[in-house]
Amino acid sequence: MSETDDATARAAAIWHSETQIRDYLADTEKRERARRPQWEFMALLLPFDDDAAFTFADLGAGTGPAARALLDHYPNANAVLADFSPLMKDEAAAVMDRYRGRFEYVEFDMATGEWPDAIPRQLDAVITSQCVHHLTDERKRGLFAEIWQHLAPGGWYLNFDPIASSDSMVEETWQRVTERIDPAQREKRLNRTPAQHARHEEHVRHMVPLDPQVDFVRAAGFEAVDVYWKQLDYVIYGGRRPAA
Repeated sequence: MSETDDATARAAAIWHSETQIRDYLADTEKRERARRPQWEFMALLLPFDDDAAFTFADLGAGTGPAARALLDHYPNANAVLADFSPLMKDEAAAVMDRYRGRFEYVEFDMATGEWPDAIPRQLDAVITSQCVHHLTDERKRGLFAEIWQHLAPGGWYLNFDPIASSDSMVEETWQRVTERIDPAQREKRLNRTPAQHARHEEHVRHMVPLDPQVDFVRAAGFEAVDVYWKQLDYVIYGGRRPAA
């Protein structure tokens, strides 16, 4: 079994499991409230007028919190939400109901590189949020190249994700400060259930430092590549497919 196949099998064991999904969704409201400012900032980074009509894809969309931030900011935009888990699609139905007519939800496994026909070939923007870190480095490179190919000239890609550090003291600092900001994080870290432990192991398995990921984006052909936001181990980076 290849590394990609192995990663897909492990992901399926988690994200196709109703028990794991229910456990993950248990603190959705708190998690989404904490991350909403970053998703709103991603909306600001896109170079569209507030009333512009355009189409973007949210890959690894889950229940769609990142897409909702963009749809709220751009009332004439439309979205394609794509996720590996059909259970996530079911959970998204209720929270996405107020955007009816402005989005489509499709099943897409980012680990395979097999894009469904329902994702347009000429998107104006693509976003990913807290999912790319699950992929191997080889697959990250492949995904960024595929995103470039699915963007219209001048289209933007933005990724919000956690990163690792090659310096253990830096990672200790990130953890210490995170737990000072939210003391409940320490309790969660020390008392994970088996389901939470499995998700954590999958969460960190392929997590890598920031610099290689930015290099992968540049190598895919993007310009204006930058780390547009960073706080501790969370970043927003991305760039633009050249206009010509």
